[in-house]
Amino acid sequence: MFKVSTEDFEELVHQAVDSLPKVHRDKIQNVAFFVRDLPSPEQRIKGKLRPDQTLLGLYEGVALPRRNGTLKLTPDIITIFQIPMEYHANSLEELKTQIKHTVWHEVAHYFGLDHKMIYEIEDNFKK
Repeated sequence: MFKVSTEDFEELVHQAVDSLPKVHRDKIQNVAFFVRDLPSPEQRIKGKLRPDQTLLGLYEGVALPRRNGTLKLTPDIITIFQIPMEYHANSLEELKTQIKHTVWHEVAHYFGLDHKMIYEIEDNFKK
């Protein structure tokens, strides 16, 4: 487990968003990024999580391809959960890597990618 202050964690999330490829980053509109300690009871129920499961991040909103050109007045939300992230990291570098991966994963959901597509893209990054 590797812990940082809330302010430092928020800065790492900000850096992860800034590190997204420009082609993706520039297309993100009306999305609020939040840092929370843990998923709320409502988020746990919505995600059908068992008591032994948690989330590292969560996208809540209507993915771009499903909007059919309609405007949304309220922002989509991407939440990154600090305590589970710290629990899985043993160093600052591991924490940064996990945050960057999770931010990308949740932004990919915003763009309408499902888990299969996200993992395929990530596999191509590794090649």
